[in-house]
Amino acid sequence: MNSAAAATLLAQGGPPNILVILADDLGYGDLGCYGSPDVKTPHIDALASAGMRFQNFYSNCPVCSPTRASLLTGLYPDRAGVPGVIRTHPENSWGALSPHATLLPMPLRAAGYHTGIVGKWHLGLESPNNPVERGFDFFHGFLGDMMDDYLTHLRHGNNYMRRNLEEIDPKGHATDLFTEWASAYAADRKRDGRPFFLYLAYNAPHTPIQPPAEWVDRVKQRQPGITEKRARLVALIEHMDDGIGKLVAALKANGQWDNTLLVFSSDNGGQLESGGTAGDFRGGKQDMYEGGIRVPMIAVWPGRIRAGTVSGQVALTMDLYATACEAARTTAPPGIDGRSLLPLLTGQTQALGARDLFWVRREGGGRYEGRDYYAMRRGDWKLVQNSPFEPYQLFNLKEDPKEERNLAKENPKLARELAAALAKHCQKAGRVPWQ
Repeated sequence: MNSAAAATLLAQGGPPNILVILADDLGYGDLGCYGSPDVKTPHIDALASAGMRFQNFYSNCPVCSPTRASLLTGLYPDRAGVPGVIRTHPENSWGALSPHATLLPMPLRAAGYHTGIVGKWHLGLESPNNPVERGFDFFHGFLGDMMDDYLTHLRHGNNYMRRNLEEIDPKGHATDLFTEWASAYAADRKRDGRPFFLYLAYNAPHTPIQPPAEWVDRVKQRQPGITEKRARLVALIEHMDDGIGKLVAALKANGQWDNTLLVFSSDNGGQLESGGTAGDFRGGKQDMYEGGIRVPMIAVWPGRIRAGTVSGQVALTMDLYATACEAARTTAPPGIDGRSLLPLLTGQTQALGARDLFWVRREGGGRYEGRDYYAMRRGDWKLVQNSPFEPYQLFNLKEDPKEERNLAKENPKLARELAAALAKHCQKAGRVPWQ
């Protein structure tokens, strides 16, 4: 942190509470503040109006576990040991969170924070990879990749619901439970008096698309011609938005809101098969095209982040680690890949500086056969391999944001240069075991 920024923060009081809210499979085009014509998200839209909305924010992977690993380690997913999805069955699990990674709650705890996670973990199903064994003071949520039912909370017949290390069997819709638990955590922290870091990870709007019936009815009444599939997804998103509104209201009632840095984003793009959209971008969840990795991101900090601002800065999920550390006035571990967005958020600077950005995913099944596929971005240029079995494609995102014109044959030298840079990244990440 530069001296001017540090002086400004010190003049404004103690370090902020830090609240990171992560949606699951929420597409770039499925929020009102990102241009959706049919999704009504007044509470998330209000956050965008109260803070900064990013137009070029990326998840670190087009699927769940790797992005979550980047959020909590500040590393590229493959450098954190999570190039693919961690699942119940070992033969179909493609990552293992590195025991050497320093998770975000650890430097924040050292800075005097109480640290909690509510909701979806998805970075390990058993010891030593429960959140409270990896640095969190408190965990109330779900260990697994997804729930087969939002009401039973089971996955493959297993109960992965936990309160710290204890198996629990709560009743109710998962979105409602996570909202209630997050609000209860905030109330506990008011009594505690310490600043807190809360990571609230909703399952919504991940499959199964299972919103409460009254929310579906509301959508259909408002939009008579909407399809059943789209209506259900819209309802699930709007139900989550309502929960976020309740949590923000609780923070305001507690007197915590004015000194809370809130960040909202998604772990990857929307699932097209479930009715998700990516706005005008190509692809969705699992794709290395923009629709799979460009996601919403909103940051709010009353009095510190200027209300109603929009940023075109390119940034990734892993940058939130360094951002949280700087906001908490503590030092991020050496060697992380992310960069702090705090100077940008607080108006100290307008850009992060140039850097190459990489995306890697490893996956099994007939579509991938245990292999990796990739993307990288350098300036406006993007190299894409959307399947392990196809050649690289090259796009200029400034001129062709929909990725419709492959320029690899017209620019072979540039394509080779980007591929060589990607290969170096893969060599660096290859030192980290993932099984």
